[in-house]
Amino acid sequence: MSYFTKGGFYGDDEDKSITQQLNSGVRALMLNIFHYKGDVWVCQGCDYEDGYVSQGPALGLFKEVEAFLTSNSYEIVTLILEDRVPAKNTLGKVFDASGLTKYLFPLSKMPLYGEDWPIVKDMVTANQRLVVFSSSKSKQESEGIAYQWNFMVEYKFGSDGRHTNRGRSLKLNNTSKSLVLFNYVNSEQKKKNKNNRSPFDATLAKEINTKDLISTIKMCYTSISKRSPNFIAVDYSKRRDGGAVFEAVDFLNGKLLCGCEDVNSC
Repeated sequence: MSYFTKGGFYGDDEDKSITQQLNSGVRALMLNIFHYKGDVWVCQGCDYEDGYVSQGPALGLFKEVEAFLTSNSYEIVTLILEDRVPAKNTLGKVFDASGLTKYLFPLSKMPLYGEDWPIVKDMVTANQRLVVFSSSKSKQESEGIAYQWNFMVEYKFGSDGRHTNRGRSLKLNNTSKSLVLFNYVNSEQKKKNKNNRSPFDATLAKEINTKDLISTIKMCYTSISKRSPNFIAVDYSKRRDGGAVFEAVDFLNGKLLCGCEDVNSC
């Protein structure tokens, strides 16, 4: 999921604010961050320092996440950061300034070799309800921010990636990593957007989110990974017919909790 914040900063892959997304049921955010003007900025669909679509300081976005966690004391949120912030401790300062540091789930409690994660009740009781992953390997050692590829495997995004892992990820059936990220976005649309410098086609996103999402997850489980995803990444989460994205989450939770096709049947 990408972003749009209440302060007027818009992202090309989502038309709801961070607060609206969280209130609608989104619990994981994929964010591109980079170092600019001595601070951490977020950027989507742009060339970072020369971005044409959307970029802005990360602090306001992080404050929205903090406000949600403060108002919803039983909820857990995950941030998956495409991290281009080279400066040491800069990201930590933004977590401190936004008030998110108090909610961070510690690296020391994360299972390194594919073991089970702590149960939700224990994370809530400890008030450690923000899980953060960074694509920057150095951040794990220098700042205690989990290196994404030490803990998860990820499908390559787009229709050309349904059967393979993203470049830095291990193979999809590798069980030494406990989490699976299913990247269900359209690569051709993203290429078109970048080449033409045009807005993302929300109509196409609606079709993608509606058509075959659950059946694609089933196919990938059966023929590729033998593992169900913990995260589903989509563009425009609310653009769908029949609630397909959230129905897919209900399907996965149903399979996990009671073997049903829908968690509401458990």
